[in-house]
Amino acid sequence: MRAQRLAWAITGSGHYLRESLDILQTLQDVDIYLSRAAAEIIKQYGFQAQLDAAGHKVYQDKTASSIPVERFYEGVYHTLVISPATSNTIAKMAYGFSDSLVTNLFAQAGKTRVPSIVFACDTAPELESEAPRDNVVKVYPRQIDLENVAKLKKFADTAVVEDMADLQSTIMQRLATHHDLHLHAGVQVADHRAE
Repeated sequence: MRAQRLAWAITGSGHYLRESLDILQTLQDVDIYLSRAAAEIIKQYGFQAQLDAAGHKVYQDKTASSIPVERFYEGVYHTLVISPATSNTIAKMAYGFSDSLVTNLFAQAGKTRVPSIVFACDTAPELESEAPRDNVVKVYPRQIDLENVAKLKKFADTAVVEDMADLQSTIMQRLATHHDLHLHAGVQVADHRAE
């Protein structure tokens, strides 16, 4: 059995995008999925070089049927990370929509019992967020945004994290758990879906 990889989806938010890319640079065996808005935001914020420096395979939302999601059915991934996740993406995921690359990835991860780790942008009534050109702005998430995050937290096999330290810690715990389930030769000794 080939070694499984981490799938990382990025949506169109600058909120902790720089820090998400920093974490990506520390990881191996990752495939990156960009929503259409993420591809725009990364360029707008001047982070294209940082994304390229991570050295991971990058998929963009360019197909109507989100063909890359079939990789979950092929057992390619052990974990899905979505960071940063906009309020739009959180709302769609919380209500079961899968009409974009990222929401479809989340749906297929759930259907194949691949654990997901989501960094939700809107988790408190008041936040500071990075805007283009190194500006920091105040953001006041709506009540519906906070309710959607709370709803998503109840999903099976889904960890919703609220800061970068928690994101990194949760990813490291997941990687350690996944590693412990396999022998050094890469032979699966336990079903990762039973976690």
